Amino acid sequence: MSEKISYDFVKELYERPLLDLIYEAASVHRANHDPQQMQMCTLLSIKTGGCLEDCKYCSQSIHNNADLEKEILMKTDEVLAQAKAAKDAGSTRFCMGAAWPRVLDGKAFDRVCDMVKGVSDMGMEACVTLGMLNEDQARRLKEAGLTAYNHNLDTSEEFYDKIITTRTYADRLDTLKNVAKAGIAACCGGILGLGESEEDRVSLLHTLSNLDPQPESVPINMLVPVEGTPLENQKPLDIFEWIRCIAVARILMPKSKVRLSAGRLTISKEAQAMAFMAGANAIFTGEKLLTTANPEEDFDAGLLAELGLRPEVPYTSEAVKQGCGKLGGCGCAGTNMNDEQISKQIEAA
Repeated sequence: MSEKISYDFVKELYERPLLDLIYEAASVHRANHDPQQMQMCTLLSIKTGGCLEDCKYCSQSIHNNADLEKEILMKTDEVLAQAKAAKDAGSTRFCMGAAWPRVLDGKAFDRVCDMVKGVSDMGMEACVTLGMLNEDQARRLKEAGLTAYNHNLDTSEEFYDKIITTRTYADRLDTLKNVAKAGIAACCGGILGLGESEEDRVSLLHTLSNLDPQPESVPINMLVPVEGTPLENQKPLDIFEWIRCIAVARILMPKSKVRLSAGRLTISKEAQAMAFMAGANAIFTGEKLLTTANPEEDFDAGLLAELGLRPEVPYTSEAVKQGCGKLGGCGCAGTNMNDEQISKQIEAA
């Protein structure tokens, strides 16, 4: 990126009237993506529970009291069988999550690399979320065929230590740098409704938009309060704030996939339709997202059909280029636009 996007610009964008903001986001979306196409993704927990991190929202943390049965790392053939089923159901990206604070070299990581290779070999985008990792581990994942590495920032740097204390914001940014050095696309977003302020949401969007390169995909999660976690009684975020964040993300990161992630089960189909209009163009499908419930495939198929949307065409080896969410890849490294250039694109659209 030639110039940084300023915090003041992001704040001004965030504070625009909602319907004007959605119109602008829809225009940017149509200039950069097929507005009728939706990427279908599947997320599988390949190692559940027992995580040493103290994330206040997470059922998998040993610091919380959620009723969750710990499970060991799945076998490779079991994971690949589920990946095949996901592909048959229309998913083009298969994401695998392990409840690890960081990657440790050894047999478990070797097995994950085998899983990545297997998913890639069957013609799907392969994504993993494994916690922190170093440059060599990122390189190994790249060699195995990894398409994207998910490592969310969760919230703003200012609010971060109210949610997590066992790793720092800098730790997360360092992992994203290692991912970029390896030539792997970053899947990086956040969680809304943690009790953060509007300023925190603006700060998160500001940080995401200034990552270099910008994320290939940006998951927008809505908190799913889990019994036994410190946030089990957290008041739900206003749904218009969720849509506002999606619209701002689309404008600031025009080439990225904006993915609706956790929390969709409690969000009306009308609100989801508005989110699609605001530029969301990827969803997780299947009955679970790691350990939380998710709309089932028949709901998603029905919703897309009702809205005249269609699943993204199957993945090809050239589909994902660093920083570009377009199928077929344009070879760009994300947006190089500064505040003024983004403003001009909005006006032109």
